[in-house]
Amino acid sequence: MVGMGSMDSRLKALRGGLVVSCQAPASSPLHHPQVIAAMAAAAVQQGAIGVRIDSPSHIAAVRERVSQPIIGLWKQVLPPSSVYITPQAHHAEAVAQAGSDIIAVDATQRPRPGEETLAGLIHHIHTRWNKPVMADVDSLENALAAIAAGADCVGTTLYGYTEATQGETPPSLDLVRAMVAHCSVPVICEGGIASPEMARAALDAGAYAVVVGTAITGIDSLVSQYVAAL
Repeated sequence: MVGMGSMDSRLKALRGGLVVSCQAPASSPLHHPQVIAAMAAAAVQQGAIGVRIDSPSHIAAVRERVSQPIIGLWKQVLPPSSVYITPQAHHAEAVAQAGSDIIAVDATQRPRPGEETLAGLIHHIHTRWNKPVMADVDSLENALAAIAAGADCVGTTLYGYTEATQGETPPSLDLVRAMVAHCSVPVICEGGIASPEMARAALDAGAYAVVVGTAITGIDSLVSQYVAAL
């Protein structure tokens, strides 16, 4: 059972490496399982230690082409809750069944949709699927609460993207250092890494691994920035 004793081998595989988040806006021509799978395969071919993938259909397509660890999630907007990264157990079920090795969930203390609790969600993932959980958080306080709820690793994914941190610009290496100093599980730096130098700085700050998305796979965002500048 994960969450107990020695670290899970699926987490060990990420140590010191680059995880590439292969996602695209729903309106993009790139938002297709086979395109995302090609992105993931290209990332792994060039040395990525793992990939982070959104939605069961994309995860399943990536699983067919990639043997490295997949951090899977399912973004679901369920008002009035602002929690949208794998918010409920049935979303985690679909992500697990699609072939994820690690399941990412929103682990902030914001109100969750339905009656589920974070601890209940993590327990369900552990007992039903025996998979480690990556807790996406925005603060040290929420990281510690996620660990208390059973999370196997914590990521800075939501720093700058929650009501409490709006206006802040990720990445916060200060947050990474604080989490490394106080958290008993691996700390993954995700969000706002825009260059190889920034990724290296995150590892130097103590991050266990680094997740990079837009700067590598965000063609839509990158092209729009260039067009706006021209």
